[in-house]
Amino acid sequence: MLKKLFTLFKIARKLALSDASKIIIKKFEVPFLIKILLNLFSISFSKNNLESSKLKDEEKLCSSIQEMGTTFIKLGQFLSTRPDIIGEDLSSQLEKLQDRLPPFSTNEAKKIVKKNLGNEIFDSIINFGEPIAAASIAQVHKAQINDDGTIKDVAIKILRPNIKKTFNEEIDALMLVAYLIENLISKTKRLKLIEVVFLLKEITNHEMDLRFEAAAANEFKENTKNDAGFHVPKIYWNFTSEEVLTLDWIEGISIREKEILESKKIDIKNISTDIIQHFLRHAVRDGFFHADMHQGNLFIDENGQITPIDFGIMGRMDKLNRRYLAEILFGFVQRDYKKVAEVHIIAGLVPNNVNVDELAQALRSIGEPIFGQSVKDISGGKLLKQLFDVTEKFNMQTQPQLLLLQKTMVVVEGVARKLNPDTNIWETSKPVLEKWLKETKDPINNLAETLKDSTEVLKKIPELPKIMDKANQALTFMASGKIPQESNSFSALNEKKLEMKSFRNQSIIGLLLLVFLGVIVF
Repeated sequence: MLKKLFTLFKIARKLALSDASKIIIKKFEVPFLIKILLNLFSISFSKNNLESSKLKDEEKLCSSIQEMGTTFIKLGQFLSTRPDIIGEDLSSQLEKLQDRLPPFSTNEAKKIVKKNLGNEIFDSIINFGEPIAAASIAQVHKAQINDDGTIKDVAIKILRPNIKKTFNEEIDALMLVAYLIENLISKTKRLKLIEVVFLLKEITNHEMDLRFEAAAANEFKENTKNDAGFHVPKIYWNFTSEEVLTLDWIEGISIREKEILESKKIDIKNISTDIIQHFLRHAVRDGFFHADMHQGNLFIDENGQITPIDFGIMGRMDKLNRRYLAEILFGFVQRDYKKVAEVHIIAGLVPNNVNVDELAQALRSIGEPIFGQSVKDISGGKLLKQLFDVTEKFNMQTQPQLLLLQKTMVVVEGVARKLNPDTNIWETSKPVLEKWLKETKDPINNLAETLKDSTEVLKKIPELPKIMDKANQALTFMASGKIPQESNSFSALNEKKLEMKSFRNQSIIGLLLLVFLGVIVF
């Protein structure tokens, strides 16, 4: 208990020191008790760093979050995808959060590598350089490795010391705050704040195991190996562990260096087109795409190929959503709104009782204004956002993977247009979407897919009695309003809720004592 209370104490202190507590109180309907606690901390600790600033509250809060470190940067980035919770203005500001922190020492980095890889592997690393980039979770060093007698230039990504421990302590404390808010303000229950924080915890813990990022990069490389003009760096598995990731060093020019690219006679118009087409190809063809394709993560290598880095955030789409995405985008290109409406209904994305003509009319209200705009103002990502807003009125349940794709599409389009402001998003997208839709409708391809699915079903036949028994157990649990113990995520979340419930009353008293102690001491 004392440990959790102390973590809450440190979080409140960070909020006060950065002046974020005052902004939170002003911006949101903070429960009375929490308001008192935050005000007490502000009196004790606030430096008023931002009071003289002319920045908006949203900009001040964003700046404060940046100062508070890893957990808050990750929370801010995650909340930027949830304007339904925090509002459009704050969401836009949080998108600008820079995932950068001062580096830790090279000696510390070497110790982590040696501990994770062992003496023999560590001894085959040469010219281990100073950090060249430092983010909230990890930092990157340039080095060379002896790979079966061949010297290779590599980038070594290393987790920050004790980052997992610090993050999990702070995120558990924030989950308790979310629990208190939900219980004190009934109207916040619909926002599912506990689930939001819990999901962030799961996502970030995956990101803090660099073996997952290595696996993602490896899968991405396999998917794109035949894509001309696109290159994913090689992973060196012998030099990779939970806290260390080693991959090819990229000699290239950052996409953001437009003038340098032009001086090297690189056709930036083609590059801008290729970026969009590659992204769409990965999304609809593979169902697996790079979900953090900003300028800092894209390079043009010495062979003129687009080379992405940082595979910590990847997006997945199932067959249904890939089909949905391709059909609606192509439908908008053709201005066939009824077709797009029918796709929604056939795919089960809206209820069957929705009037197809009314839905088509609503979709037309999105599409037609777009075609009246100049090429520079047309955005596929913004179209998808408008689409989700409109179809929500027809009881469409928007899937998180589609939201992630929409966010990424906006970023990709922005990168392309910085290279070439006249990039025509629709003309660029059309051949990729048209080709994929044609291939998926091809009878030979459909037959092959059906046979593949049938084979998988046949493999499961011997297990059918077990599957039926488990299904019966699951239905029994559901009928009684319980969650099966086998459901790990749900079980973990429920355990957290029970833990927080028992901790609630004790924590309030303890927090008050800690606050007054803090006021006296500091």
